[in-house]
Amino acid sequence: MNTLIRLLAIACLALPFTACKKDEAPKVEAQVAVALPTSSAQKDWLPYVQYKVTPHMAGVTSPPFVYFLPKSDVEGFDGMYSRQLEKLESDLGRGIIEGNMLVFTSPEPEKEVEMIEAAFKQVPAGTMKGVKVIFIGTPILGERVKSAVEPAGVNYIFEEAK
Repeated sequence: MNTLIRLLAIACLALPFTACKKDEAPKVEAQVAVALPTSSAQKDWLPYVQYKVTPHMAGVTSPPFVYFLPKSDVEGFDGMYSRQLEKLESDLGRGIIEGNMLVFTSPEPEKEVEMIEAAFKQVPAGTMKGVKVIFIGTPILGERVKSAVEPAGVNYIFEEAK
């Protein structure tokens, strides 16, 4: 799972950049919309997460930390949830500094929000200034995430899952 998360982070940063000639104006390419995946497979979510995260990469100096939970009917879900929560708490405990991004998305958004709320309770107020937190989900759950992460001083970004 960590390998896939790292690949997702690298893919988000390794977007093709086009060099332009001095006399030529830079070309702006429209990003093609990517549909919300219906499966639990992380590989199916990679293009979607990339599509949602790419517009927010300005100022991010490291590969994003991506936290993804599959649907709860996947075998071993409880163990995956526990490991993901433990990893998030560990990452937050070490400290996330300015220029970093945390991305949260899942076909099981309620559990993802539960994990965020639990982990961010440990973060001292104002200690994550300059860190972007992106939540991809529903507006109602987005408000719950906002109230959980904003005390840490993050730049919270909500992206509607659609």
